[in-house]
Amino acid sequence: MSLGPLMIDIAGTALSAADREVLSHPLVGSVILFTRNYLDPAQLQALVGDIRSLRTPALLIAVDHEGGRVQRFRPGFSALPPLRRIGHAFDADPQQGLAMARALGWLMAAELGACGVDFSFAPCVDLDYGLSEIIGDRAFHAQAPAVAQLAIAYVHGMRDAGMAATAKHYPGHGAVVADSHVALPVDRRELADMDPDLLPYRRLIANGLPALMVAHVLYPAVDSVPASFSRRWIDGLLRTELNFGGLVFADDLTMGGAAAVGDLEQRARRALQAGCDVLPVCNDRAGVELLLRRLKLSIDPVSQLRLVRMRGRSGYRFETLSASAAWQNAREWLQRSASPPPELTFNSGGADAGGT
Repeated sequence: MSLGPLMIDIAGTALSAADREVLSHPLVGSVILFTRNYLDPAQLQALVGDIRSLRTPALLIAVDHEGGRVQRFRPGFSALPPLRRIGHAFDADPQQGLAMARALGWLMAAELGACGVDFSFAPCVDLDYGLSEIIGDRAFHAQAPAVAQLAIAYVHGMRDAGMAATAKHYPGHGAVVADSHVALPVDRRELADMDPDLLPYRRLIANGLPALMVAHVLYPAVDSVPASFSRRWIDGLLRTELNFGGLVFADDLTMGGAAAVGDLEQRARRALQAGCDVLPVCNDRAGVELLLRRLKLSIDPVSQLRLVRMRGRSGYRFETLSASAAWQNAREWLQRSASPPPELTFNSGGADAGGT
């Protein structure tokens, strides 16, 4: 059975009979886990094993686990700082900041991978313009070159741990006030003025970025629909001009920012037509079931290949991970991140309820 384009969620810490039925549908290809799905590492490993046993090839398993406000699994996992803390370290000493980025990227990926999770939606590479309600301290930095350097180091750390990175939120969510979870943000800049936002993507793509997530943000000077539904942004600029060959995730189709293009079925069809490979549909099982009934799709073999490349390649067991020299080194960097550097020169940001 192929892996389909839908990424869906489950309700609890173990699979229900209804979960098993829906996850067995060929249009489903991946699962996203939330805090409600987690008790401790042992329970997580059992849940992941149960999900994997349903299908061949096994469904892919993802989570939002950036650190700071957006970390779904906490008891038993390292408490990661927000990415801005790495930016602070970079401002104090660039080489130390880059080393911290790589170590903490490794730590995040190694702990998740040791529990069988394939990938995390990280890192966030939005620029912090001091405007966004949802980005804030999830951003490494306000300056594009710093974000690019830190993101590359972080992605390399994830790769060292056997995890493929997913940069977000393309083409940039940092210059808008509204939260795309509840409304459609509008960024009125011209495309030429967005060069700083695109710089991290250009450099990550040059370094083999495996995947990215597209924002539910409208850029009316570029296209009349949000980027997540825009052939201009995805098939045009991203695939053709930036030469990106990796996997493209839409942001969650149930978010308020996606409602501008129609009902859930219309959103799914428009996102696929624009060039998205994977469509997350969260916290709406009725909507998932509707899509499974109504979407009649032939699986794109190119999308299949991109998705399969997101499979985790962890060589660690969670029970013995802490005995490894790499984990102990990363934890030393984590301890350094707990104390502020001598000078903090970073912009402030807003609150965040979580989400991709």
